[in-house]
Amino acid sequence: MNRRLVPTTERARLTALYGGLLLLAGCVLVGVIYVFVQYGLDNRIGSAFTGAVPGGPASPRPVVSPPGPLVPSEQAGKYAETQVVQVVAATTLNRLLTVSGIALAAFAVLSLVLAWWMAGRVLRPVAVITATARKLSGENLHQRIGLAGPPGELKQLADTFDEMLGRIEQLVDAQRRFAANAAHELRTPLAVQRAAAEIGLVDPDPERIRWIRDELIQVADSSEHLIESLLLLAASDQGLEHREPVALDEPMAAVAEEHREAAREQGIAVTTALEPLTVEGDPVLLTHLIRNLIGNALRYNHRDGTLHLALVAADRTLGVTNTGPVVPPDAVADLFEPFRRLDERRHAPGEGAGLGLALVASIARAHGGRATAQANPGGGLTVSVRFP
Repeated sequence: MNRRLVPTTERARLTALYGGLLLLAGCVLVGVIYVFVQYGLDNRIGSAFTGAVPGGPASPRPVVSPPGPLVPSEQAGKYAETQVVQVVAATTLNRLLTVSGIALAAFAVLSLVLAWWMAGRVLRPVAVITATARKLSGENLHQRIGLAGPPGELKQLADTFDEMLGRIEQLVDAQRRFAANAAHELRTPLAVQRAAAEIGLVDPDPERIRWIRDELIQVADSSEHLIESLLLLAASDQGLEHREPVALDEPMAAVAEEHREAAREQGIAVTTALEPLTVEGDPVLLTHLIRNLIGNALRYNHRDGTLHLALVAADRTLGVTNTGPVVPPDAVADLFEPFRRLDERRHAPGEGAGLGLALVASIARAHGGRATAQANPGGGLTVSVRFP
């Protein structure tokens, strides 16, 4: 097929489709009219000659074969009548075909014009969506199509596109905040290391050098933990490469046992209520999720506080409840953002990087689950992770 004859745009294709369908319908209509007219035309003309009422009973007319050179007198009238009927019928049908052909040609032109206009009307929202998509960049993701009109497939497409833009805008804003916060968090330990090294070089006192050494080691450990957390966050955001059945009660009991000595030193009572619960996922990431939850619950607690670990098989929920400082309810959702803390960072020993709950939320999403939290009335948080 010659590619030049194939429409190259959607509007041209729709025009050809609509116009072809209308033209086909016109041809069918002309054919049906011609058949019905031809079927009843002879009888109606004959009835007019015999004086019969149209639609009433008509006297039967014998079929007359073409006569020879001489027609008997008793058949002359019938023969003349037959000849007149045939001539009138043929003339009428020819006239009908001529008028129908002219009307069909005009109808074809009109149908193409109407099809072109209708295709443009139908595809106008698509043109709006295309124009909006071409104008979008990282600086104007706030723009929306806002297509007005009755409900329909194209309206639904435009609304879905607007919702997608909203999600992309949130992701881009989150990435920008993450990059800025990560740069700040990584710059701070480097500044501390530089200051400690300069002080140690100025003052050669052995005690001062020993303090500087301990400070540098602590800052290096903090930086290493921060980098490991960032790598783990990036890995969990990419999703899971493989899945296997993981019995959550086993790593949860093991991680709780790891932190039992630290909890005892802080005077925190640890209680557990673990039901057998198996999920499909990555055992390493799930262990990190549990370790971050328990580590946060101990870090942001107070002396003689409590820590409760729960696994509910019926709801497929992992929960960690701890005592601690009072958390404003409107600040709970922000704690799942990277580098978000309830208080300003003091760079004290043992202080976290602000990635604990962000890692929990990312690992939960990678497993198809969802992490939520609510502030406890007396202080502290209850963090729940629900698996599908």
